Amino acid sequence: MSATADHAEERTNPAARLGFQPGQVVQEIGYDDDVDQELREAIEGAVEGELVDEDYEDVADAVVLWFRDDDGDLTDALVDATTYIEEGGSILLLTPKTGRDGYVEASDISEASTTAGLTASKSVSVGKDWSGSRLATPKAAKSKR
Repeated sequence: MSATADHAEERTNPAARLGFQPGQVVQEIGYDDDVDQELREAIEGAVEGELVDEDYEDVADAVVLWFRDDDGDLTDALVDATTYIEEGGSILLLTPKTGRDGYVEASDISEASTTAGLTASKSVSVGKDWSGSRLATPKAAKSKR
């Protein structure tokens, strides 16, 4: 594939834009009927495998966390998610967009991320109804310096 084609895919495929790589183990937390199936399929395509669920008993390379305002405490959910990932891994926090049921304020995401010891490295629109915030564990944040 040419470099131009790679760049075109990054612009059109949110999973590629978010940095998912072939061979990664990605754990999915918070799955429900309202999740974006196209995004899930794009992530599975990028990692060339299925997402593992909340019952996965090994360490994952990344976590996809679907979170809605009525799902409980975001800080607790983020802290719990960090226990599932490899040191230096990242969490893709997916929340409903503004005006959608379950919308989470950006200030709440920022505060919860900081309290959980995570660094927000990227926020992006990942679908019609969902926004994504890529959160890095401290080791991943330091390695980018």
